[in-house]
Amino acid sequence: MSLHIQKFFSEVLALPFDEHAVVGNAYYASPQPDSALRLRIDFAPTIRHGEYDGVRLRVIHPDQGVIDTAILPFAEHGTFARRDAARNFTAGRDGYAVFRDWNDRRSAGEPPWKGAQGNGLRTAITQYAQIWFPYTPDRTSARQTASRSALPKPAVAPVAPRTR
Repeated sequence: MSLHIQKFFSEVLALPFDEHAVVGNAYYASPQPDSALRLRIDFAPTIRHGEYDGVRLRVIHPDQGVIDTAILPFAEHGTFARRDAARNFTAGRDGYAVFRDWNDRRSAGEPPWKGAQGNGLRTAITQYAQIWFPYTPDRTSARQTASRSALPKPAVAPVAPRTR
């Protein structure tokens, strides 16, 4: 699977993070400049070896380790909806909304997630990243991000202490 992992993140998900790398079976991103936090994305395994039913997102701090984890199931984000409809697979049926790394398609050079649609996952990952990295740049507006950081921060009025 590691030979195809780069293709999954670049072609299926096409995530908007400029600073990223694929290492082994995981995608790492630094969505916010000058932040120590990193985003790691890998596949969420099922109870079967080599079978995956979603992606796992982790926010990692270099000193504190994993700060937050979220699982985004393929079924909830329509990743394999088209493929499963063509196969007449429905929820609850073996093979529904999963991909397996041990199928015989690998010998044909096809990735195990052939037919995956990444729009729903991409949207969910971007929303998740916006929570942890408020100014996540996208590929088309890198200049907007730079100009956004140059804007003056709004003044905060001091809050008077509460009295009873």
